[in-house]
Amino acid sequence: MTAPRWLGGTEMSAWLGYRRMRLLLDAQIARDLSADSGLSMPDYDVLSALSGSADHRWRLRDLAARMLWSKSRLSRHISRMEERGLVTREGCEDDARGSVVVLTDQGMRAIVTAAPEHVESVRRHFVDLLTPEQLAVLAQVADTVVSHLAEQSSAEQSSAEQSSAEQSSADKDGDRAGGDGGGAGRG
Repeated sequence: MTAPRWLGGTEMSAWLGYRRMRLLLDAQIARDLSADSGLSMPDYDVLSALSGSADHRWRLRDLAARMLWSKSRLSRHISRMEERGLVTREGCEDDARGSVVVLTDQGMRAIVTAAPEHVESVRRHFVDLLTPEQLAVLAQVADTVVSHLAEQSSAEQSSAEQSSAEQSSADKDGDRAGGDGGGAGRG
């Protein structure tokens, strides 16, 4: 077993600084958004995704994947947004079990009203504190990490799908062999 590669001074400072900054920044932006518009960050994320699509609709499963939420968690959140008149839910034409989330006129007004103050909050607490050079470096860092994580996620998904296919094939082979897969000595 190899020894752990502990973080050095600058590495530790960068990691802990990033984590602390993310927590504080996310909390401040969420507080501002709620105070300015009455929307939560998940509300804003849903409305932003819907308003940015050509027909103002997203398949629930695809929106859940975009937000890194489970379908059931997003479905519950969408139900609360439906109660407030921000979105509606429709059946999916190509999948009877699927659903499509649709932006309402009220939801569009909410995102159009919230967006300018939200962007100002992002500027005030983040963008305007950094130099153009720092922003460029941060954009490069984000791209590097996001690309790595996307590749890792894709590889893990492919591996899981391969394992599932192999298991399914093995199950079928066991069924064709006419047994319960238990082998000799079971009884």
